[in-house]
Amino acid sequence: MQLNELKRAVPQKTEKRVGRGGSRGKTAGRGTKGQKARAGHRIFPQVREQLKKLPKLRGYRQKSIQEKPLPVNLDALEIFFATGDTVNPKVLLERRVVRYRKGETPRVKILGTGALTKKLNITGCTVSTSAREKIEKIGGTITP
Repeated sequence: MQLNELKRAVPQKTEKRVGRGGSRGKTAGRGTKGQKARAGHRIFPQVREQLKKLPKLRGYRQKSIQEKPLPVNLDALEIFFATGDTVNPKVLLERRVVRYRKGETPRVKILGTGALTKKLNITGCTVSTSAREKIEKIGGTITP
């Protein structure tokens, strides 16, 4: 068997080219009027209409869209912790104050809502200025 003797198992089906003269008559197999009957017609895809309604992700590789830290208020620390305890993201997860985010330990920010009456040692969390004042006023410590 030679290369020039090879044949396809299924013959190639050619696309019907309408509007090229011949015996097709009046509309040349295109139906009647409208966008689909014109030469070079292109219909706007339905998916593109939905895509254009989505907001654009701006910025170089979306650095501006960062995950914000999970907020934890002082009144939650008052409930879940005793005097002298250390507060860090792992302990907050164990006591179910915060949840995992995408299977990882989340970043936590402690906010100043509520009152705190217990000395706590806070590590590995960012702290707002109002929360920092309240914690240090009681005698608690904050280490980054």
